Amino acid sequence: MKDLTPLLSEPGTSIAVIGATDHPAKYGGIIYRDMKAKGFPVFAVNPNRDTVDGDPCWATVKDLPEQPTIVVFVVPARDGLKVLEDCAEAGLRNMWIQPGAFSPRLGDALEAGDFEWIAEACVMVRARVAAV
Repeated sequence: MKDLTPLLSEPGTSIAVIGATDHPAKYGGIIYRDMKAKGFPVFAVNPNRDTVDGDPCWATVKDLPEQPTIVVFVVPARDGLKVLEDCAEAGLRNMWIQPGAFSPRLGDALEAGDFEWIAEACVMVRARVAAV
């Protein structure tokens, strides 16, 4: 595990939000819009959507037009292992696991893989701290 918060202060950091949505009360949408409002290049990833907040949405991280710096998991914990597998296949290494998306099996897979990761910490809160 590693604190990825310093990446939020680096110019050019981009973020993929797995589970992005237009639903105003769901964290996938809240986080997507918050990171976008903070000026990050943000990629929406959700196999059930074509757009999020008027932006293109991709089915998986493997479909993204470029590699994001950080992948934020905002999915049910049961879906985390598949998302991590997609990230590994895409060569992505910085994983931010939002509260509620973590599971012990995902933690074991993160530890066993070549990943930098943080879990159970809200990216919106840490981005606010990084900006100060």
